Amino acid sequence: MQKLVQIFKNQGLRKKILFTIAIIVAYRFLAQISIPGIDLVALKSIFEQNEYLSLFSLLTGGSAENFSIVLMGLGPYINASIIIQLLTVIWPKLEEMSKEGETGRKKLNAITRWLTLPLAFLQSYGTILLLNSQMPIISNISDPSVILPIMLTVSAGSVLIMWLGEIMTENGIGNGISLLILVSIISTVPTALAQNLIVASSDINQLIPVVSVVLFTLALIVATVIVTDASREIPVAYGSKTKKASVSSLPIKVNQAGMIPIIFAVSVVTLPTIVAQLISGSSSSTLVAISEFVLANFGMNQPLYILTLFLLILGFTYFYVNITFDTEKVAENMQKRGGYIPGIRPGKNTADYLRQVSDRLNLFGGLFIALIAVLPIIFQNLIGTTGNQLPLLISGAGILIIVGVILDLKRQVEANLISDNYNNLI
Repeated sequence: MQKLVQIFKNQGLRKKILFTIAIIVAYRFLAQISIPGIDLVALKSIFEQNEYLSLFSLLTGGSAENFSIVLMGLGPYINASIIIQLLTVIWPKLEEMSKEGETGRKKLNAITRWLTLPLAFLQSYGTILLLNSQMPIISNISDPSVILPIMLTVSAGSVLIMWLGEIMTENGIGNGISLLILVSIISTVPTALAQNLIVASSDINQLIPVVSVVLFTLALIVATVIVTDASREIPVAYGSKTKKASVSSLPIKVNQAGMIPIIFAVSVVTLPTIVAQLISGSSSSTLVAISEFVLANFGMNQPLYILTLFLLILGFTYFYVNITFDTEKVAENMQKRGGYIPGIRPGKNTADYLRQVSDRLNLFGGLFIALIAVLPIIFQNLIGTTGNQLPLLISGAGILIIVGVILDLKRQVEANLISDNYNNLI
């Protein structure tokens, strides 16, 4: 309570928090505005029957179930950011931009914004086509005069909330894009909790499973907080011939990749199922047979899906960290500043040592986020009954996002308070 009083006594921080809340309210309002001409009853039925689309709805904060003007949420922007981040490593021109400091960062952000628009337009077509293939929700979808305005509207909606996220970052508190994603996920929790309570109230035998869902979710959150903050501190000594060496540390996080591997893995593992759903109505018996096989074996609750997802997350963790954590550059910068790791020779030996430490941490980090992704699915299978399938409060990916964003927000609030106290002393 004392911390809250201190926060709201700080005029600058209070303005940032109120501005952030205002943007969040505006975003949630936009998520409720449905596009005219959509059969919302049929759309709701689609999301109730399709577990993959329910996952998509979770990440968009329910805007997909409303077929709102922000139908795709921040998905196109996230995809554009990941693409640019990966291209920065393999494309020399973008790599040079990334080394230009603040100027380079602004250029890369501008490229990401421009890439978001075509991605949003293409993704809007795929999303609309997929939803309509499950059950007709749009009449005359083959008519360009019908589908093009819808595509342009939802594409503009993605660009709009991208802009809202960026102005929140500039004038509010925390990372605006991350906060909007956080709000989207949290907004689905009351609905899931209400569904569990309804099940428990109608059948007393379901009370223990419902309580188990809540306790399991809390346990995953606690574990995620611990691992997210965990890091390996590598001692680094800086010194000269005239001064005694000072020792600091180089922290390497256990979970260096965050939730990026989950995004990659889920995209890959769900693609065959989405294609199978699209070809399930084909006139070709071969395509229908392939579709039935994929749908039967790669359902979200199937062992093959869970195993594939687990292995893909682990593999993508190594892939992503290896291209984003340049150990040779870290070793070079350390050597230029006169630093060294005690017992390790500068240069190549230091780079090799850092790579070895990073690979070991990747094993633990990759296993952890893979378990966080699949354990909720396994748990839901264990407590599920034939009559009542209890919904989880938050998915594994959602927990990683919530914990990461809240911890970052906490650090930024504390940094603002420390900075303000320091300025008052001056």
